[in-house]
Amino acid sequence: MKKINLFVISVITLTMLFAHPFVVAQSSKELKKEVKSRALKDARKEAKRLGKDGYKVNPGQLPMDKQLEKSWMMAYEFDDKGQKKYFIADGTSVGETQTAAKLQAYEVAKINLAGQIETEIAGLVTTNIGNQQLSSDEAASVTQTMGQFKSKLNQQMGRTLTIFEAYKPVGKNTEVRVTIAYSTEEALKIAKNIIREDLKKTSGMDDQKISKVLEF
Repeated sequence: MKKINLFVISVITLTMLFAHPFVVAQSSKELKKEVKSRALKDARKEAKRLGKDGYKVNPGQLPMDKQLEKSWMMAYEFDDKGQKKYFIADGTSVGETQTAAKLQAYEVAKINLAGQIETEIAGLVTTNIGNQQLSSDEAASVTQTMGQFKSKLNQQMGRTLTIFEAYKPVGKNTEVRVTIAYSTEEALKIAKNIIREDLKKTSGMDDQKISKVLEF
């Protein structure tokens, strides 16, 4: 997923065009088609590189190029408000068996995913703290809550979507590489519930103030 500069540029252009009120529908459709075409080309190149590096997919799985195409399209899928629809994270692990490596790779990916969500939510909460008239104690309570947020999020996250999975032999061991996705809408919902419950218990803030902090 590193060699996608041209694809990223195309997607950014697409997003800007969708946000512009004067762009005709036909132009948007044509550019979306171009982005998809670029994703397919880059996915084929990356799949070829991974194949040369020894990666394979299990029987019954989609070919690597199709998996990569799907993962890249999901990574740059936005809703009508310009918000990305999915958080996406990778995980790689080596184990004595493919099953052991796979379990660990998914755990690594899930931790990376929680880290991404934590960073995103922390930025939104910090902005809202600055916009609200909170006392120093209230602000400290919010900061303390965010310090515990990642571990609680990791525990409460539901089932993730697997959008890429491949493996390769590494000596007597096996390396597994996975990419997972999680709905941004669902992540924000869980985040708000976690933070709201914690602030009710520790900060003494009323519901109105908490809602203001969580206004994202």
